[in-house]
Amino acid sequence: MKGVSVTLDNSKNYVDITLDPASFEREIDSKSLWNELHEGQFKSLYISQSALKNACDKANHYFKTNDNTPVQERIGERRNTEVEFKISSDGLTATMVLTAPYGGRLPTADILCNMAASAGIVRGLSRKRIESLLVSLNKSAPGAVIEDEVARGLPARDGRNSRFIPLVPNALERVLRPQTDDNDRVDMRNLGEVICVKIHTPVLRRESPTPGRDGYDVKGNTLPAVKGKLLEFKMGNGTVVSDSDPNQLNAAISGMPKYRDQVMNIDDTFICSGVNVGSGHVNYEGAVLVNGDVTEKMQIKAAGDVTINGFVESARIEAGGDIIITEGAMGKMSDDDGGFSCQLVAAGSIHVQHGQGIDIQCTGDITVGRQLAYSRLQCGGSVTVGQVGNPQGNLFACEIVSQGKITAGTIGAVSGSTLKIDFSPGFSKLLERKDTLDELLRQLRENNSRHKEKLDLIKTRLLPAEIKVKVDDAVELLKNETSMLNWLELKALEMRQQKDDYQAAIGVVANKRLYNGVTLKLNNRNWRSEREYDRCKVTYENHQWHYHPQV
Repeated sequence: MKGVSVTLDNSKNYVDITLDPASFEREIDSKSLWNELHEGQFKSLYISQSALKNACDKANHYFKTNDNTPVQERIGERRNTEVEFKISSDGLTATMVLTAPYGGRLPTADILCNMAASAGIVRGLSRKRIESLLVSLNKSAPGAVIEDEVARGLPARDGRNSRFIPLVPNALERVLRPQTDDNDRVDMRNLGEVICVKIHTPVLRRESPTPGRDGYDVKGNTLPAVKGKLLEFKMGNGTVVSDSDPNQLNAAISGMPKYRDQVMNIDDTFICSGVNVGSGHVNYEGAVLVNGDVTEKMQIKAAGDVTINGFVESARIEAGGDIIITEGAMGKMSDDDGGFSCQLVAAGSIHVQHGQGIDIQCTGDITVGRQLAYSRLQCGGSVTVGQVGNPQGNLFACEIVSQGKITAGTIGAVSGSTLKIDFSPGFSKLLERKDTLDELLRQLRENNSRHKEKLDLIKTRLLPAEIKVKVDDAVELLKNETSMLNWLELKALEMRQQKDDYQAAIGVVANKRLYNGVTLKLNNRNWRSEREYDRCKVTYENHQWHYHPQV
């Protein structure tokens, strides 16, 4: 390009341009000239667009005014790699930012390590990460910026509080975990020894809290750990702290152990060989263990768990804990009032090996060993038919009200008999609680905003001393009201999350087959199986039921 001369200075580090307006054929375009410089011998050096434009604008002005004064300007330079370190606010990580050189030198890993130390990074520096960044830098175009984490501290690990380890299993856990024989085969009939402990038997152990582990940040500062707390025993009924070991809880009476919510209870246990006309009804303020059958029209009512190692026929059983029936339960529906002759009512969970014609009500989960048919179920948890790890049982011709997932091998029957599953009652209660909380929250927001505006207005005025005291009291009341509002805001968030969790938890899983005649309901959203499906699941997403085949 005539009239343009670009050279390096004597130190070979700077780029100078000389523009001679007398030699111009036309005005110089700074963009075109900048593009030419980046394609020639100066492409690896830093060229300042603004400096180049200023020089061109000045020379073009001279060209138009017939002024032949040459224009000399320094427009570029050779730049070495730029290095910057960024340390996070908590000091646990450090990032290195590298800007690729313009014809300058690349640093070595040793130089970068020394620079990191000068920047205060003395622990957790990874030389391997630095070397990896240098490899990337070597391949980068001039001026490219790359960054990555090169140092990492060790966060403090707080100590663990005391943990409580039950030394004996609950009766329901024993039933859901059948024993294996010498050939490692599971025997569904062998449920181990009946869990009934004698007096002075160790039932609960407290593990000591741990001290935790101190950490450090990249600057070398120690991050102290918080020691775990020694938690006291929550003393349940029928237990006592061991005289020889303060971390051990022993049974104070002989009975059936029940561990729930970190509380171990020993229920005074009534043990009998069967409940029939000869024994009479059982009403006991403790646990009941029946090593036999419960015959027709008999009743068992217990404050604790009820465990029946036998068969239940057309009887009523009520428990303040769990109901465990190791064999089966059977009844029939009354033609008069639609009631069932076999009724199981529990405050906890219910397990039955197989059942037909029974009315089950509980606040926990329902587990069935093999098959359940022609029954009515209402539970606050899930329904599982088959082994808990791999449910392959049969479920058909039932009416179910549940708040959790229904899982079985085969759901429904070839005959198309109706199986109704309703998830609405639990969801409706949840929505009712949520609406009540939202309304309370709305009123409190309005009140809090109004009170704050009035107090701000009062503070702007000149007040007598006796009025200021009352204003200070009002400010304190406003703080308490604001704290209450913040607490309710968190509760509202939790309630919304519970609503989402409920919808995600419900549904049906058929591990073998889902037959025609199965209906699902959540308020006004319904789904019905109109044909036979292979392994599948039905879930509730985005306010609709969705069918998913399982491969």
